[in-house]
Amino acid sequence: MGWWQVNADTLARSRFVLSPLAETFACLKLLHAGEGAHPGELEWLRTHLPGYRARLASDPITALLVRAGLGPDWIADFLTPAPRDGESFEQGVARVRASAAADARAHLRLSLAGPLPAELDRDDLPERAAALLEYVWAETVRPYWARRRRVLEADVVARTAQVSRGGWVEALDSLRPGRTRWLGESRLQVNLHEYPPREISGAELVFVPITPQRHGWVSWEDGDRYAVIYPCAGVLADAHGRAVPASLGALLGAARAGVLVLLDSPMSTTQLTAVTGQGLGSVGRHLKVLLASGLVERQRAGRSVLYTRTAAGQVLLDAGRRGHSGHPRDTYRS
Repeated sequence: MGWWQVNADTLARSRFVLSPLAETFACLKLLHAGEGAHPGELEWLRTHLPGYRARLASDPITALLVRAGLGPDWIADFLTPAPRDGESFEQGVARVRASAAADARAHLRLSLAGPLPAELDRDDLPERAAALLEYVWAETVRPYWARRRRVLEADVVARTAQVSRGGWVEALDSLRPGRTRWLGESRLQVNLHEYPPREISGAELVFVPITPQRHGWVSWEDGDRYAVIYPCAGVLADAHGRAVPASLGALLGAARAGVLVLLDSPMSTTQLTAVTGQGLGSVGRHLKVLLASGLVERQRAGRSVLYTRTAAGQVLLDAGRRGHSGHPRDTYRS
């Protein structure tokens, strides 16, 4: 397994950040794999995979570059610069484009675990990689970025609340179960590969959520910045949200019923606002009515107030779903 040596001060200073470039690279990996983890990803692939494959078919060198860079055990480092807080996609992809050609070739040899194909022994590899990432961003990510950003922000809120409740150990163990976990003695396991440990104490450590569910990786700038990129909570990653039974929507109103449906697990008002796209005041009013009706309950966790569905709320939802069979379906979308 691969692990990093992290002292207490470095872990205490670590934080969650969003990265449009990381989201774009994760979508590149998803397109490369061609296999979705849930219906939302499958529909996204049906929409965008033909165009992506046509793009690569018209550019065999870039197609070979992608296959070489996404190795089974290692990703070519120049493709995944460590995310920086507040960095736009344009700023991030500029760092890919600015990679030295010699470094890019060396990174590809490492990801291939062997010699570089003659076709890739050239100086324009960083430019080709950046251009492909720009295509993936413009065609497959940017049209959905406003909602994806809300989903990712909600994940960050949830993880931060988790740190407040259970500390960093609980939060780290849940990032990529089975892959990322706290080993004790200042050791953070970051993957299952047998790589030499890295001493990162004193460096910047960031955790970066992405929406594709089967993809994650680590990246770094030695001695300066280290990043763990992980799939956001799967419940938040479904592009279609949760189905709201028509009868429940008629009883409570579609937006209020949607809030009830989302509360399978505790969520804060901020999370609900981010996921639903409703205003903070609207979410607050829905929660007030649901609380007064005994359909949800709240509890304090550190500085956060979290809401969850009660047994009565579950009974109402189950009844709506049973009565929902065979009728047109309303889908709650954030």
